[in-house]
Amino acid sequence: MNSTWFRRFTTAAGDGPRLVCFPHAGGSATAYVPLSRTLPAEFDVLSVQYPGRQDRYNEPPFTDLAALVETVAGELAHGLAAEPARPYALFGHSMGALVAFETARVLARDGLPAPRRLFLSGRGAPLPRSGGAHGRLYDDAEVLAEVRRLGGTDQAMLENPEILEMVLPALRADYRALGTYDWRGGEQLPTATTVLIGDCDPMVTVQEARAWREHTSGDFVLKVFPGGHFYLADHLGAVAEAVTEGLLAGTAAS
Repeated sequence: MNSTWFRRFTTAAGDGPRLVCFPHAGGSATAYVPLSRTLPAEFDVLSVQYPGRQDRYNEPPFTDLAALVETVAGELAHGLAAEPARPYALFGHSMGALVAFETARVLARDGLPAPRRLFLSGRGAPLPRSGGAHGRLYDDAEVLAEVRRLGGTDQAMLENPEILEMVLPALRADYRALGTYDWRGGEQLPTATTVLIGDCDPMVTVQEARAWREHTSGDFVLKVFPGGHFYLADHLGAVAEAVTEGLLAGTAAS
């Protein structure tokens, strides 16, 4: 797998199923360090590193979600071709859920092996003419206000002007990509899907999360955890258990 796009945070790559993780808006691959080290060692957990952050800071970030998806899917396709027999799944949180879902659709369009399961966290299902993040473009003040509203572990950086200057370009680009995203419908994916959400998430309701059911003809599971948008930090073990159960179930069924 391309080490520019996919990062591994375990000491060794497991020889079992592969899990590819997609970060939230403004997030980087390191957001998945805790999950990757909690999942069974047999899994090969990879995290996507979008351009415009951390060691890819000098690369322009994508401002168009469709272009990002096409690029990630193309990079992922190389890995699939190298190990066609290895089962894999996609996990995405918040914006990452949308990128993971659309990546699965592009892979299906191109006739590539489908993921055994999608894990979609902290985001409601796309709707026609929803326009992604409220269907409008945010200015910097609105982006920062939204990040503060959602909470998470990165709040301190918003008070540091030097750090803020570094992270704002990626945040700005990601929110533009979400704001210009337009769901135009399409066929259901046959992929089994697990949707995960915090019961107090200010961004998405349980009902909106359940609407992902309309996008798959495969097995569907909804997991609701106590907490807000970044519920994962407080329920890491339970999230890892849900992922393990879902991925191994899909593998056993193949």
